[in-house]
Amino acid sequence: MDSVLTGKVISVNGPIVKAVGLRGIKMFDIAEVGSDRLIGEVIRLIEDVTVIQVYEDNTGLKPGDEVISYGRPLSVLLGPGLIANIYDGIQRPLVGISEVCGSYIKKGIKLPPLDAKKKWAFKPLIKAGAQVNQGDILGEIQEGPLVIHKIMIPPGISGKLASIVPAGEYTIEDEVYTVEREAGTYKGKFAEYWPVRKPRPNKNKKKPFIPLITGQRVIDTFFPIARGGTAAIPGGFGTGKTMTQHALSKWCNADIIVYIGCGERGNEMTDVLTEFPKLIDERNGQPLIERTVMIANTSNMPVPAREVSIYTGVTIAEYYRDMGYSVAVMADSTSRWAEALRELSSRLGDMPAEEGFPPYLATRLAEFYERAGLVETLSGKDGDITIIGAVSPPGGDFSEPVTQHTTRFVRCFWALDKVLADARHYPSISWIDSYTEYLHDIEKWWRGIDSEWLSVRNEAMNILLEDHRLQQVVKLVGSDALPPAQQFVLFVAEMIKNGFLQQNSFDPLDKYCSPEKQLKLLKTILSLYKKGRDLVQLGFLVKEIAALDVVSEMVRLKSEIPNNEVEKIDEYNVRLSLGLDSLKEHLDH
Repeated sequence: MDSVLTGKVISVNGPIVKAVGLRGIKMFDIAEVGSDRLIGEVIRLIEDVTVIQVYEDNTGLKPGDEVISYGRPLSVLLGPGLIANIYDGIQRPLVGISEVCGSYIKKGIKLPPLDAKKKWAFKPLIKAGAQVNQGDILGEIQEGPLVIHKIMIPPGISGKLASIVPAGEYTIEDEVYTVEREAGTYKGKFAEYWPVRKPRPNKNKKKPFIPLITGQRVIDTFFPIARGGTAAIPGGFGTGKTMTQHALSKWCNADIIVYIGCGERGNEMTDVLTEFPKLIDERNGQPLIERTVMIANTSNMPVPAREVSIYTGVTIAEYYRDMGYSVAVMADSTSRWAEALRELSSRLGDMPAEEGFPPYLATRLAEFYERAGLVETLSGKDGDITIIGAVSPPGGDFSEPVTQHTTRFVRCFWALDKVLADARHYPSISWIDSYTEYLHDIEKWWRGIDSEWLSVRNEAMNILLEDHRLQQVVKLVGSDALPPAQQFVLFVAEMIKNGFLQQNSFDPLDKYCSPEKQLKLLKTILSLYKKGRDLVQLGFLVKEIAALDVVSEMVRLKSEIPNNEVEKIDEYNVRLSLGLDSLKEHLDH
């Protein structure tokens, strides 16, 4: 660590502080400001003036106050103990702070991000004397019931492993290995700092090919995302962005979840904190919190910390990706993050672009989403980060800058619809405005379950699009004026909406739907469409088909048949065919 630099505050403009005297300080270095030692970050250097954005409430700060810096960039401490923890935007542990301060965070409080006294059971995997390179896995720690924490050689370090401790219990402060290299001996511990704005290195990026299975039918079947992909969830107030992200966090097949509550209401983060320890992951029987790291930066916390919380979260995600895990990052919401950028840029006197946002908004969004992807890690394993960002356009206007720029950088767009939300149709993802570019990337995986997946999905999508077109006509002339074949399209589309797309997060059987069950449900509706269409051509009325008991049962299948009993859907299909055939026989007689 460099020597201590000291300077003096010369001006205070909200969270933006200018100081002089910090000779040799660099961009993005940490500075501690005032008598409370408030954490700040260098964001601009103008000759001998250093511009610092302070991440805490700086009420009472004044010109003449001291500023010190140790010459280290804003970094997070990466090591065992991150899982099941909750941090603020600058990685201060909120549970530890609440024990010290109570309900409110005191100014300038600093607690170590990881428990320095806790002993971890370490199992070495390499013996002393071996040649090691950056990213190599030295040993393992059981961090929790679901996560084996890999101790890795940090990026940039390689040489001969001179020593490594035997199996036993050690703290993150203990030196556990040494590497002899040309630049001198490197002494390694379980935990290392990493600058948040610098992406962690990897060997190469790969094309994603495995879907992120979420258990939400409208996503998995109609608008799927690949593991290592990017998605946006834009929607106006009350359309269910946060609830959709909660559902994805609960049931998606990623190994680790990093949930970033960026500028959202405190009660929404409270829901996550109270729910996740109680909810049991059906795949392994453990509480969901055991695979989750949370960054809480609610709307009543200082605005500048929102800006950095996104980077803190994605850096932690990259750390677990480097171990070979699949990580899902939920950013809720990037609009609040963009608002923080706008406020800070206006205080800096930057020239505003559209709607007052800074001209570098698009660049910052691109940098964030670029850190997603399926990669070959430095140790040769595959690891991936999926980034799903919620966007909160004012008034639900998707033409505003944050939504528009986000659309350029994501390959999956789940547009939330106020009309659907008002009709209590959840998830309220619009099947007209949403899209995905991952269909062909993950088709091979789905073909392993059913070779007809893509054709079934496309056929159902065409029915929904035809329904959308016909609804315009219905508004003018009413549905009775349509020919029977088109009336039947409307009936089947309604069946897809109510019996397939709509999903109840609180239904014990329907909150998560397996891929096998999703396909069987959709195929059942399409078999009704094919056989019913023939009956309509023979002269049957739509209401005669709808009146069959076996047809009215269809909408209840999703909440009556468990994921492990999908063969019951096949039994229902037999009854459906018999019921529809009986109508035909009735005509023949």
